[in-house]
Amino acid sequence: MTAFVQNEWIKYLPRILPVFAIIYAVFSASQMYAQTPDEVIRVNTELTAFEATVTDKNGRPVRNLSEKDFRIFEDGVERSLEFFQPIKQQIEGRPLSLVFALDVSGSMTPEELEKLRASMHSFTKRLADYNSYFAVTTFAMEVKTIQSFTNRPDKLEKSFTKLTRDQQGLSTHAYDAVDEAIRLLEKKSPKVLIGRFTKRAVILITDGFPVGDIVSPETVIERANLAETSVYSVILPSYSRLLGTQKPLLTPLEASGLIEKTGGKSFYANEKSFDPLFEALAEEITASYALAFYPREENRRDGKFHKVRIETKSGLVVKQNRPGYSAQQ
Repeated sequence: MTAFVQNEWIKYLPRILPVFAIIYAVFSASQMYAQTPDEVIRVNTELTAFEATVTDKNGRPVRNLSEKDFRIFEDGVERSLEFFQPIKQQIEGRPLSLVFALDVSGSMTPEELEKLRASMHSFTKRLADYNSYFAVTTFAMEVKTIQSFTNRPDKLEKSFTKLTRDQQGLSTHAYDAVDEAIRLLEKKSPKVLIGRFTKRAVILITDGFPVGDIVSPETVIERANLAETSVYSVILPSYSRLLGTQKPLLTPLEASGLIEKTGGKSFYANEKSFDPLFEALAEEITASYALAFYPREENRRDGKFHKVRIETKSGLVVKQNRPGYSAQQ
């Protein structure tokens, strides 16, 4: 830089500095308004979070509850609720990370698979206004991921067209599939994203009769609890037909406790249409609340399991995604 140019730059510097100051002030203000206290939280490693779904006495999801409607107990002792956030119908809301685990074993019929394609398309479209991401896996004798997490409709639609029945598949590795889905969530979906707790869930679509699994139901339940993941099941009519009844019966999958002990719910398909149950599933998943508290000081490093109970002051039915937490040592 020549002496002349340098002198000219110095001469105009007093005029330029106020302009930069104004630009900086505007930028700082925009950042401050973009990060309001309701949207961003300070996530401490000792903050213990739970997911709760609330229903009325008829089993209908209850929305629009506030922090004041809840109470949370640690080993029977009420604790202060440090964080509360519902799922909202907006792109900036809490992230939803959902994994489809689809049974393509020999017990599935081509008609069921075709209905599933259409119903899953409607389901993902229904959740398009939420901050939602989907992954798609299939299972029979093997578990395969055919689409990792995406919110692009074209990619999801393409993955749905890849669903084909494994005609040689004599096994139905449902627990292995859920276990793999949990691993996928842990690897690709952080528990906290931009200061918001992620709603993690596996949607297991099967006839309810696992066969040949390597991983035990108890292990899957434990991993789901540690990953703060709920498992929902869509029970297809195949199993009911084998039993010669139209009334939903407790399947071996449900008897394992996988659904109940992760805060999920079972939905039963009928012969005519899968759409109503997927609509109910969407309602159930989005009527969810994240709650967090700081455990008592003496509990944080004792290496023990501590039971947590969430309830509403109005006596509504609360399902939580895990029964408590295991403290570190």
